Amino acid sequence: QVRLVESGGGLVQPGGSLRLSCSASGSIFEIFKMGWYRQAPGKERELVATRTYGGVTQYADALESRFTISGDSAQNTIYLQIDNLKPEDTAVYYCNAPQTRVLLGGVWRTYDFWGQGTQVSVSS
Repeated sequence: QVRLVESGGGLVQPGGSLRLSCSASGSIFEIFKMGWYRQAPGKERELVATRTYGGVTQYADALESRFTISGDSAQNTIYLQIDNLKPEDTAVYYCNAPQTRVLLGGVWRTYDFWGQGTQVSVSS
């Protein structure tokens, strides 16, 4: 199948920056879109941003311009740049690849894949 691996999280002081990365690997697959979600303690998982294979990006309405999604579609990799980090950005950030087609036993099947998440903590 497909494995999503995130990296780049950590403990940062308010005002700092982080760049998260997510790479997909596995058997024969086709990714059409990848995105970032986050889940803060005691809250539901929420959308941060998405990027299509063609490079079209979309951001959650409630988020500020401090978040920038980018990627390399040929490498099935996306990034999330977060600037001017705030304590309320503290969350586990998850990578998502929805409606990904995977060739299994000669048949194309569609799945949603999630990474394990990377912790971002913002504190002084």
